[in-house]
Amino acid sequence: MKTGFSTVKKVQVIFLIICMITSIIAVPSYVSAEPEYNFAKALQLSLYFYDANKCGEGITGGRLEWRGDCHLEDKEVPLIPMTEDYFGTNMSQEYIDKYRHIFDPDGDGTVDLSGGMHDAGDHVKFGLPGTYAASTLGWGFYEFREAYEKVGVDDHAKEILRWFNDFYLKATFLDEDGNVIAYCYQVGEGNIDHNFWNPPELQSSKVLDLFARPAYFATPETPASDQCAGAAASLAINYLNFKDEDPEYAQRCLDTAIALYEFAKKYRGLGESGGFYGSSYDHDELAWAAVWLNIATGDMQYIDDIVATDSEGNYIGYMQRIIKDTTNTWQNIWVHCWDTVWGGVFAKLAPITNTERDWYIFRWNLEYWSGIPHENPNDTTFLAKSPGGFSVVNAYGSARYNTAAQLCALVYRKYTGRSDFADWAKSQMEYIMGNNPMNRCYIVGYSENSAKHPHHRAAHGSKTFSMLDPEEHRHTLWGALVGGPDLDDFHVDETTDYVYNEVAVDYNAAFVGACAGLYYYYGEALGHKPVPNFPPKEEAVEEYYVEGKIEQENKERTQVTIKIFNDTCHPPRFETGLMARYFFNISELLDAGQSIDDVKIEVYYDENKASYDGPAEVRGPIKYDDAGTYYVEVDWSGRIIYGKREIQLALISSLDSNYKSNWNPENDYSREGLGKEFVRTEKIPLYLNGVKVFGNEPPQIEPSPTPSDGPGSTPPPSQKPSLEVLYKYGDTTAATKDIRGSIKIKNTGTKPVNLSDVKVRYWFTKDGASSQEFVCDYAHLSESMITAKFVDLENPVENADNYLEIGFDSNAGILGPGSDTGEIQFRIVKGDYESYDQSNDYSCMATAKDFTANPNITAYVNSVLVYGNPPVDEEEEIEIVYGDLNGDGRVNSTDLLLMKKRIIREIDKFNVPDENADLNLDGKINSSDYTILKRYVLKSIEKLPVK
Repeated sequence: MKTGFSTVKKVQVIFLIICMITSIIAVPSYVSAEPEYNFAKALQLSLYFYDANKCGEGITGGRLEWRGDCHLEDKEVPLIPMTEDYFGTNMSQEYIDKYRHIFDPDGDGTVDLSGGMHDAGDHVKFGLPGTYAASTLGWGFYEFREAYEKVGVDDHAKEILRWFNDFYLKATFLDEDGNVIAYCYQVGEGNIDHNFWNPPELQSSKVLDLFARPAYFATPETPASDQCAGAAASLAINYLNFKDEDPEYAQRCLDTAIALYEFAKKYRGLGESGGFYGSSYDHDELAWAAVWLNIATGDMQYIDDIVATDSEGNYIGYMQRIIKDTTNTWQNIWVHCWDTVWGGVFAKLAPITNTERDWYIFRWNLEYWSGIPHENPNDTTFLAKSPGGFSVVNAYGSARYNTAAQLCALVYRKYTGRSDFADWAKSQMEYIMGNNPMNRCYIVGYSENSAKHPHHRAAHGSKTFSMLDPEEHRHTLWGALVGGPDLDDFHVDETTDYVYNEVAVDYNAAFVGACAGLYYYYGEALGHKPVPNFPPKEEAVEEYYVEGKIEQENKERTQVTIKIFNDTCHPPRFETGLMARYFFNISELLDAGQSIDDVKIEVYYDENKASYDGPAEVRGPIKYDDAGTYYVEVDWSGRIIYGKREIQLALISSLDSNYKSNWNPENDYSREGLGKEFVRTEKIPLYLNGVKVFGNEPPQIEPSPTPSDGPGSTPPPSQKPSLEVLYKYGDTTAATKDIRGSIKIKNTGTKPVNLSDVKVRYWFTKDGASSQEFVCDYAHLSESMITAKFVDLENPVENADNYLEIGFDSNAGILGPGSDTGEIQFRIVKGDYESYDQSNDYSCMATAKDFTANPNITAYVNSVLVYGNPPVDEEEEIEIVYGDLNGDGRVNSTDLLLMKKRIIREIDKFNVPDENADLNLDGKINSSDYTILKRYVLKSIEKLPVK
């Protein structure tokens, strides 16, 4: 679906204004219930949020059925300087050319930046919140791994950690000496992405106008030490979490972390933010990376990089950003978060340095958050709390900050044994779980009272780029921590409200670790258990269906609009192989002497052609059965489709020879049930890549009359076929090199006839020809449908010593009453290229300048003469070639196979008279005939038939 960027942007602004007003006057009602406190369940659910935010390949078939592979164009980001339309990278052409062999080893002009995590409800891979989330998630696993294992979610956690860090490995480009030349810290552009409210699987520049995924790199030319250090911290933690079970992978993480850290130290500068997640400075990220590299390697130089001082006691390490010299200290009134990770730095630094300074900074922040008195009784600086007792440092995402403080409090207990801060963390998590004035749980899917409308495109599942459509999310965003309440304990559960209801990778990061720590210290003893068989399967939806309506209808036409739907959501996906069939029946035309040639198809509106990537292909009419059923095939193969597509077409009937219209849609299968408004109909089946995915085809109707059982049988008079052969002379001279002529075969009866049952004989003298060739120059039915053979008369007569038998392929269709085959132009070519003398040819009618009935050309249906006067007694002259079942004049294994198919009823007749197959002359065709033919083919017997 091509969507204009500027239009969508305007629409989104209007939606936001409407929804902000709606949020003020309408708050969803929730069931009042006793909150459930289950830290095992919360830990279990919290991890699934990250499955919802995965990007790249390998998502389809994962833990969430409604998420699938997405943003596959990230595998092929153009390796060019960024264009005005935001395609390419922020690197200079000179730098790209210098290291092209590293960026683009396969030489395709692109760089692979697939994988990683979407930031929030949007789909940009932002650097700082991403590395913060990955490192903090890894930190919680490192501190409370035992809790993950006891709850049984350790494999899930490790899977997510790998997903994060595998992207950082891919995004780090090293030279031959292992030095960083570039690190990609962002893929996507916020100002573009935020204008497209649709699932990530449906975001691609191939279908969305002005949708681009540029890549931002840290290089010596464009330094981003904050971004590089954040990734280094995550990779160092990942080393610690995997070093025992996968040492090779872990070592790669550590080596890359060290290289990124050294690169960040050497090239200082802040990364591009584009107005989203701008960093204040890089000192804290560098310190965060350094402290973890010390834990990973034991190298104290990393600690010195943080706390080093000069000879006068002035801090010259990263600490200088917050503390001037050793005579000063610092009170952290913020919290561990995506832009300021000092909270985490001191939580890890204090146990390493064991200095009063670092323990004080760590402890003071927890006292400030919790309201537990400071060690200095004169210090009364505390964070504000809501009336319900919730600590709020910022109303925009209050729960993310609160849970980060909880994680720090639980880590403090681990290294000191002090439990009062952990008790405070427990009370805050219980508030989040529903013990609050609004009786609302801020963990999506955790309880009936949970927030239900997180600001998340994938879970919402809109097909119309609207936050208001659908009203309810199509999917549950299991375990997502929404923004949370403000200082008045107030919260708005609206999809449009990204202040109260945002979700993001950084929101859940410390929340996961806090759940693990709370289970470790409290939940296990309280008997908390995870949810069995989680997550539950979503209810199946009808992913493909068809609607139809009648636009207009009369005695000459039916004009119908067909609307197909690709409503996939498990996961949502574009389809490129959709096709629909509209079935109709023309028996009323056949009975009136018309044929399918009197029906034409016209297309009046094609939505895909008008608004998307090109027209559907309309084919037909296509024969379906031998009783006048045909279908029109509308094929969108190769067209990229999600949502609906409409096409309006008309079936138009020509007038008959009496200028009368005979069209009657009452017997049309797909017409049934359609009216002036769209209705769902299963009588217009829908196919995907040739496989029917919706609806039903009509039963195939047997023609009436049923073809006779064999040669010589006489059908009842009411069913007896009646044909007429019309002939036009093809050459004005009696002596001619080639015999030329044209015929039409007309059904003059009241019932249709299978053309494959029809044979026409043109009787002539071959004038000494040693060989003859049949050529069909033109046939209205198609030359490929025409068969022919020459037969010599055993007892030649005047004007005829042989005949040309013209027949039809089994796919030639039927000949309706009053219909004809259209012109068939033929030639008989003499093998020695001498001339024929047509003056003595029985079937030649030199006076027929236009098509004229020619009774000297005979016609047969199932070997029964139905037209013309043969020049011989055909009872004596019909040639029976026993064993030749395909009419090629030979008897071999091909005929044996045809015999077998006839006996097991895979076919019901041959293209030759049944006498050819009656090899024991008992009047029946059965296994005895098969055995005789097999013996003949194997040369066990020498002659057929066998009496």
